[in-house]
Amino acid sequence: MTSRTFRLWRNTKKISAAVLIGYCGAVSASAHAQVSKPSSTRHDDSGPHGSMREGATPSPPSSQPAISVDDPPTLFGSPYNRAPSSLGTTRHAVTPVPDEPFIPASFEDWLAQTTMTGNWGGERVRLQNEGINIFGHYLEDSAGNPIGGRGRTVRYAHEAALGADVNFAQLTGHNIGIFHILLTERAGQGIGQQLPALNSPQEIFGSGETIRFTRLSFERQFGRYVDTEIGWINTENDFAQSTTHWGMNLYCQFQTNAICGMPQGIASNSGYGYYPTAHPGAYIKVFPFGDQRMLVSAGIYNVDPTISNTGYAWKMWLHGSTGVFLPFQIGWHFGGTDTHGALPTNVKVGGYWDTSEVNNVYGQFKGFQIPGVDVGNLPIEKVRGRFGGWFEGDQMLQRDRADPHRSTIAFLSFTWGDPRTAIAPYFITWGIVRKGTFWNRPNDTISIGGKFNFVNPKLGIYAAALQQQGYTNILKPSGEHAGEINYGYRPAPWLTLRPGVQYIWHPGGTNRYRNALLLDMEMGTTF
Repeated sequence: MTSRTFRLWRNTKKISAAVLIGYCGAVSASAHAQVSKPSSTRHDDSGPHGSMREGATPSPPSSQPAISVDDPPTLFGSPYNRAPSSLGTTRHAVTPVPDEPFIPASFEDWLAQTTMTGNWGGERVRLQNEGINIFGHYLEDSAGNPIGGRGRTVRYAHEAALGADVNFAQLTGHNIGIFHILLTERAGQGIGQQLPALNSPQEIFGSGETIRFTRLSFERQFGRYVDTEIGWINTENDFAQSTTHWGMNLYCQFQTNAICGMPQGIASNSGYGYYPTAHPGAYIKVFPFGDQRMLVSAGIYNVDPTISNTGYAWKMWLHGSTGVFLPFQIGWHFGGTDTHGALPTNVKVGGYWDTSEVNNVYGQFKGFQIPGVDVGNLPIEKVRGRFGGWFEGDQMLQRDRADPHRSTIAFLSFTWGDPRTAIAPYFITWGIVRKGTFWNRPNDTISIGGKFNFVNPKLGIYAAALQQQGYTNILKPSGEHAGEINYGYRPAPWLTLRPGVQYIWHPGGTNRYRNALLLDMEMGTTF
């Protein structure tokens, strides 16, 4: 979305164009940006630019329809207005088709477009008037470590995505629902494998470097109080997801995948389905007050540990299923919007039960050791079912009086995992993001944040016991912590360049390698 409105619950990911720009300064959709979030990502935060609330004045002809700063042009209208006319369940007003050339008249006009390819000579608006929204993005992460880690290296990875949302209420006049489809392609290499790192410093590396379905589903709203979706989806769109500020994915103002999209401790500890993988699943969301002040949601998702492998990119149905992931979440929104009213605050509390049978945490011990080292007879046992929970909160700290579209937001998350099985039973992320840097850069951002990844203490205790028994080559796992600072330069609504610096303490979770300094560059564009 391109609105300044804070959208609390819907990261519908990773994945439309607006999310990409939001998170790399791009896309819906993690890895993770979104028009409808796709989301993931990694996330879908964009939607038909022509969507209007009932009774709204039609937009004047222009390169893009006019919108209110607090009514994002998403499929579902303003997050503060859950009236039926805003939920994609009724036909919205037709947006006048702009009379404009396919190719912009000037370089300045091109930079002013909402997306890189513009309105396609008006065809894009015609399709949106029919309920068809087509979107795409390209995102790249490059990083190098001149200091620390296993060795100096530079790595590049990218993601391209193409998707569509079809609003059948607009297309047919019947409230069938909204059909989502999203394809993503990833390629490149990850610097986290070289360092090594417990959490990838590049948000869009991983989940199989291949083409895959990231979303293939039907979504349906039932009045102001209930939303549902079923199909091939990922949990990251709707549970423990980032909130959205200024039309941008808040967590994905950082390149590190430890923060971007959702706190990575949940994915490390369970069968949580993260962007861009898609699992058979469904959810129900209940809004007790008919608006976004409170949300109660629950879901069910298939757990398949192989789904993120390259060779399983087109794997559908339930082959390889080990169980089901059952998340629940309660959230509250306090205050106003990004630009109006009291400074907004958002809180989410959730948890999960994963029915899969897995090894206990000692099954992870070899991953911290030098290959071939004797680790003794590991006390590995099978555990049926694992659980965990999370807390997430963010608070707008200040809003400029002279320009309310400039403000500063802080966030904090804490996740907890089953101590029997969790590799990171305690995982914390934090950050502060400022939108509006220099006097002539109202849309640029500067961000500082980090993670605390505490490795399960059972592994440290076991390693210490082996060392006392004479196993001199044993490494003691403890944790891996990191910080990041970056600058998000946005020369156009559809383009973000984000140079940054990351520092990682104890790469790989042990003291084997020197602390690593990373220099990185992220670039994202929405089509």
